[in-house]
Amino acid sequence: MISRKGRTVYSSDKGRVCPICGWPSKSCRCSKTLDQPVPDRITARLRIEKAGRKGKTVTVVEGLPHNRTFLGDLAGELKRACGSGGKAAETHVEIQGDHCDRIRELLRGKGWVVKG
Repeated sequence: MISRKGRTVYSSDKGRVCPICGWPSKSCRCSKTLDQPVPDRITARLRIEKAGRKGKTVTVVEGLPHNRTFLGDLAGELKRACGSGGKAAETHVEIQGDHCDRIRELLRGKGWVVKG
């Protein structure tokens, strides 16, 4: 049995502390790991980014649910369809290159609303 008497609730260094993970409440790790359910109707936003990438173009798909498995599967599908690399971040999917037209057609084929 684990004793709960020794846990930190408040620290003048960190402020309020999460009782589950022990991190400061502002950067709590346990609340960020919860995956959202995938809704029936998804509205995705497309945009092109170059900033901070040494002039390389990246297509970003935003407005997606925060679900790791969903984002990972979508990133894999988009990378195969575009024939390029990319990654699934916590809140969006990045595909290397300017593939807005191809991604827009693919997502509309799934019945999603695509903006941008």
